[in-house]
Amino acid sequence: MKKMKYVLVTGGVVSGLGKGVTASSIGLLLKACGLRVTSIKIDPYLNNDAGTMSPFEHGEVFVLDDGGEVDLDLGNYERFLNVKLTRDNNITAGKIYRFVLDKERKGDYLGKTVQVVPHITDAIQEWIERVAMIPVDGKEGPADVCVIELGGTIGDVESMPFIEALGQFSCRVGAGNFCLIHVSLVPVLNVVGEQKTKPTQHSVRGLRGLGLTPNILACRSTTALDDNVKEKLSQFCQVSAENIITLYDVPNIWHIPLLLRDQKAHDAIFKVINLPSVTKEPALKEWTTRAEICDSLHEPVTIAIVGKYTGLSDTYLSILKALLHASVACGKKLVVDWVPASDLEDVTEIENPDAYKAAWKLLKSADGVLVPGGFGDRGVQGKILAAKYARENRIPYLGICLGMQIAVIEYARSALGLKDANSTEFNPNTRSPCVIFMPEGSKTHMGGTMRLGSRRTYFHAPDSKSVKLYGNRRFIDERHRHRYEVNPDMVARLENAGLSFTGKDETGQRMEIVELTDHPYYIGVQFHPEFKSRPGKPSALFLGLIAATCGELEGVLKVKCENGKKKVYQNGYATKAANIIRDDIYSYCNGVHS
Repeated sequence: MKKMKYVLVTGGVVSGLGKGVTASSIGLLLKACGLRVTSIKIDPYLNNDAGTMSPFEHGEVFVLDDGGEVDLDLGNYERFLNVKLTRDNNITAGKIYRFVLDKERKGDYLGKTVQVVPHITDAIQEWIERVAMIPVDGKEGPADVCVIELGGTIGDVESMPFIEALGQFSCRVGAGNFCLIHVSLVPVLNVVGEQKTKPTQHSVRGLRGLGLTPNILACRSTTALDDNVKEKLSQFCQVSAENIITLYDVPNIWHIPLLLRDQKAHDAIFKVINLPSVTKEPALKEWTTRAEICDSLHEPVTIAIVGKYTGLSDTYLSILKALLHASVACGKKLVVDWVPASDLEDVTEIENPDAYKAAWKLLKSADGVLVPGGFGDRGVQGKILAAKYARENRIPYLGICLGMQIAVIEYARSALGLKDANSTEFNPNTRSPCVIFMPEGSKTHMGGTMRLGSRRTYFHAPDSKSVKLYGNRRFIDERHRHRYEVNPDMVARLENAGLSFTGKDETGQRMEIVELTDHPYYIGVQFHPEFKSRPGKPSALFLGLIAATCGELEGVLKVKCENGKKKVYQNGYATKAANIIRDDIYSYCNGVHS
């Protein structure tokens, strides 16, 4: 039986250096060399998972097929590697301690004193070995390489048990099976314009003092490292100069795997993990073309994201990526205008008229409107106003999760005349509850109690835009994360007034997709299509939104899903770009969103 190879990615000096993108890019590079790759993210916090964490603190909560609420870096792994991970691919201190304490309560330790070493550290190592063997690419058998990212920064107190465990783990799996890549910062001081190596030297010294020795340094800097800087780092960090890689600033993150390839990072990794027989050059031709196309796009398409957490873009990271995938597929340069939902409300006009005018100016100048998911009542009225503006002015609109519920509430107020129509989340005593708490939900426990993960949606309107965008399929499987749903008792009245519920769950009682048939593009979905969007396989509904803003939706809807790819819509782009765009549009039509 072949031995699993492990590549550990750690970070030093400061947080936010891009360890997640680096780990994803390393995985993509190895996959492009013909290896099968899986990924694990270690988060040292005591939360059991990311489900109850504030987006302002931790960015978006990424949802997996199995319902796992995980760190956003797992979204990067899935997008770059085109894999489907499990909740166990995200290790937290909370999960490890719970596992160990449950064993202690059952008496599995036979009266021993339970300690960080060896019990916690052993549990970490066993978890890594077990999860690394789970296939995530749809094929049988384990992967060849497992890329592990250790969250946080070297020296963090909460990381110590994991660093100790990983030090033991490197000995456990043996030389030739473990490679440590340390991502560090080489700042450039504007005063002298010199690349400073001291922060990285101290970071590596701290790492070595904790029992881990880096094999490769990945240095973040504004420009490529000078040769003399590499020599200095090599001397003081005891890493060969050829194993020191520069990750300098690039126009978009799709260039990071190309930076690694150009600096022969794959060869350096193969030498460390004893895979000299892998001589295949990375097959990144299509990836390279897409990165170049993204840089060359100049015709803008502006999407207004009307949300609650607009001050931190990581809160809506998967939505941004899905919009980017779709805009590149349509040959447009994405421009996102962040519109704080509360700034659209009447009360803001009184309290802060400048913010009110700025928000409405952004909304009215946008080509399309997107209202994402969220929780709580702050900004809800502003989202309702945004949905109303898009509906009345025939502006393409996509509502996701709460965004769908907002569209239903707005329509009930406007078309049915139910001025008090609302969700029981925001007004438990409303006389017109358009959105209600799901009966299987918990009102006492927040973590892991929502309707989570991949659920099936059946189409009920064969001529709807959504079913055409998904390639005229009978059903789709998309990921969910919600506690509230459209009130089934209100559906008949809403449909009689012109709102069409084109997708429902297997019971036919839970609404999944809502559309206005006489609108250029007005769609709301209870699920989160952004979580399954990929660079070469854009989400169908995001592609529809971007195409509608450009007046090209009919062309996309007419794409013929035939094996010969006949009559494929190319939107007049240059041949190289058109081929990529053609394949991107074809991919979702040919059943990739199953």
